[in-house]
Amino acid sequence: MSLSKVTGFGIVTIFLLSLAASVAQAVHQRETTSQSQWWSARRDSAGVAPNPVKYAQQAIVQVYAAPTWGWKGAVAVHPWIIFKRAGETQYTRYEVISWGSGDKVRRNSNTPDGYWYGAKPRLLVSHRGAEAAALIPKIEAAIASYPWPDTYHAWPGPNSNTFLAHIGREVPALKLDMPANAVGKDYRSLLNPVGLPPSGRGVQLSLLGVAGITVGAEEGVEVNVLGLNLGLDFTPLSLRLPFIGSIGAGGHSGDNEQG
Repeated sequence: MSLSKVTGFGIVTIFLLSLAASVAQAVHQRETTSQSQWWSARRDSAGVAPNPVKYAQQAIVQVYAAPTWGWKGAVAVHPWIIFKRAGETQYTRYEVISWGSGDKVRRNSNTPDGYWYGAKPRLLVSHRGAEAAALIPKIEAAIASYPWPDTYHAWPGPNSNTFLAHIGREVPALKLDMPANAVGKDYRSLLNPVGLPPSGRGVQLSLLGVAGITVGAEEGVEVNVLGLNLGLDFTPLSLRLPFIGSIGAGGHSGDNEQG
């Protein structure tokens, strides 16, 4: 068997195993919740975000992601960003949501660290204190400059992952590392196929998020084929996989940070 056939077989095997693992995880998640309909699924606090009253004098910035509702939750995630300035006792949450007419960028339409229709969110990045305070005005400027506020396409984008990726590109100090199953994070205009990756540090070539390659400080090396991403992260070492995100020491944190 030729090397090309072995390589192709290996890639197909990885994709199928990733999909199987993701489906199993999604099924388990649905079985462990009593909610069966989207309108009655959990959306209360997951208890991850630091108590904003207790830490009123501390600026905080966090990014979360959770499996999307329904069958899409087996292959993709929905992300959002929250922040508060020192002296504030409530978080501000921003995300892009598909439903409804007009502006897709929503502010404070959901609980800061709430379950996403039954799915517990993962904490992707967290900054506190002076570091967070310096990030907030840059994040607000990035939100205001989002190129597709009135457009949403689940695949290949622009969507909720495209929105967070835009913030990451505009604010490299955020050090955003979006998981491989954040479908839409690589969406770029055909007029701008080369630029920064979602981490804001590195380089990316992407054709409408359908095909491309990313080399980044947070992402490592990642190849995108039809919106499905496969790659290797070096800091720390982990395998970036479609459907499930990643396997290895570089898996994203889901720890409870609340104080």
